[in-house]
Amino acid sequence: MKALAELAKRRGFFFQTGSAYGGVSGFYTYGPHGATLKATVESAWRERWATREGHDEIDAPTIMPEAVFEASGHLDGFDDLLVECPACEQSHRADHLVEGQTDIAEAESYTAKEIEGLLAEHGITCPSCGAPLAEEPVEQFNLMFETAIGPGSTNRGYLRPETAQGIFVDFPRLREYARGELPFGVAQIGRAYRNEISPRNAIVRTREFNQAELELFFDPDEDEPDLESVADVEAPLFSAEAQTADGEPSFQTIGAAVESGPIADDWVGYYVGVATAWYDRIGIDLDRVRFRQHQAAERAHYARDCWDAEADVSGPGQDPEWIELAGIANRGTYDLSHHEAHTDERYRVFSEYDEPRTVERASVEPDMAALGPEYGSQAADIAAALEDLAETDQRAFEGETVAVEVDGETVEIPTEQTGFAVEEVTERGEQITPHVIEPSMGIDRTVYTILVHAYDEDEIDGEERTVLRLPPEMAPTLVGVFPLMDKDGLGEQARNLAADLRAVGLSVTYDDSGAIGRRYRRQDEIGTPYCITVDYESLDDGTVTVRDRDTTDQVRVGIDELAATLAALQDGELAFDQL
Repeated sequence: MKALAELAKRRGFFFQTGSAYGGVSGFYTYGPHGATLKATVESAWRERWATREGHDEIDAPTIMPEAVFEASGHLDGFDDLLVECPACEQSHRADHLVEGQTDIAEAESYTAKEIEGLLAEHGITCPSCGAPLAEEPVEQFNLMFETAIGPGSTNRGYLRPETAQGIFVDFPRLREYARGELPFGVAQIGRAYRNEISPRNAIVRTREFNQAELELFFDPDEDEPDLESVADVEAPLFSAEAQTADGEPSFQTIGAAVESGPIADDWVGYYVGVATAWYDRIGIDLDRVRFRQHQAAERAHYARDCWDAEADVSGPGQDPEWIELAGIANRGTYDLSHHEAHTDERYRVFSEYDEPRTVERASVEPDMAALGPEYGSQAADIAAALEDLAETDQRAFEGETVAVEVDGETVEIPTEQTGFAVEEVTERGEQITPHVIEPSMGIDRTVYTILVHAYDEDEIDGEERTVLRLPPEMAPTLVGVFPLMDKDGLGEQARNLAADLRAVGLSVTYDDSGAIGRRYRRQDEIGTPYCITVDYESLDDGTVTVRDRDTTDQVRVGIDELAATLAALQDGELAFDQL
């Protein structure tokens, strides 16, 4: 929306960084009002997703060594589809071009070869110069920013493309803080970086952005979410099956969706319910939201199932424009298993049984005095192979010899030299690799959506106005304080009042410039819910006029009651029409 972009720049919500140097696409600066709104969104997320859930928060570095991303799979599987225009040499995301110039949705799920075919079939052209792209190759482009850690280039690192890996890498330490008890969650809010091929839509798709992620570690055989608390929440669910059939989202309660489909995972269902209620609280219009299930071809390399929260950010009378706000994914054991395989650490948790169990345990104690002289340096590898075989196939030791494979060749060892034995042992528990559920939210896109859904234009007393109908809790400024005019002591009393309200923690702006109506309009445009006017009556009876942004109604409130009244309005404990 051009009108919103202009307002955001003019009123200090966000603007392109470094315009004095020509700017670089994909990098934005939050102005005074935008930085406050962003911080408020982050605070609301932290309160709901970490504090209320009883989870801990960490703050990990944004740069990590290459080995981390080798283990996580990002070096091989974190790519977008790139096509370069032969005429103007501009690079574009090929799947976005297909979506923009055809009726095909979710082209991200197509392979590079399939996209090449679609470029030719639909006559896709370069959006910069109009040249045809039908014969151009589509290539995989890794999105991570590479850097060198320390002098030289031998120690390669990357800027993190998501905040999650900082949590996974340090799981062994975080497990200790949680006393090894499942389930437990670790939250993180911070910057992430992706070298986007074609940044667009202001802060919707950028190269440096803000994420809020929660990693919940749990035992799928033991741990269940509090589904009852969200069972009656209605959410618009757009299943993979409905998408394949060109269907539409259907409103279902979380309880019904988990019990009979399409949500098969209790934890995913729980967090879809939490997200629905949270979006409603922070000012996102639920009539313009849907939860879309990933189809198999578009799921991330780690995801077993994933539902995206998507919002329509189109303008009035336009076709819907859906952007992803969040992903709620079942990552299984992928991350912890891969980091364990690439390190000497154990990424597991000891799960204690309800009662001790007596089990048969096979073991070997190879006769190294016999194996050493005969097999030399291979003896240790043979002993290790025998230990592995005893754990997986006890029947292999029933004959006179045991066959194991070492360095690509089969070696037969007399069974009597293996020291094979089976004994009964009592076990009190076992080491398990926790599963992970991840709600991952884009802060910038959430801010953008809040602004789009709050943006309105109406007419007051024959005059057009622009207004952001932000919830009081989210508004960058809660109240504007004005003197009717800056004389006869009105200005001094208004400034003192503003200072008193700030002293109790309320967000206040003071303005005595221009006509009172113009001051109201300025505050309406940045979403300030309430305006207070100090007039001559205030000097007589100690009351002020409080104006409501949305209705423009006004009531008089005693100065002594003002701070408590505004706090109650901000917290939703009081409605303006109750004054």
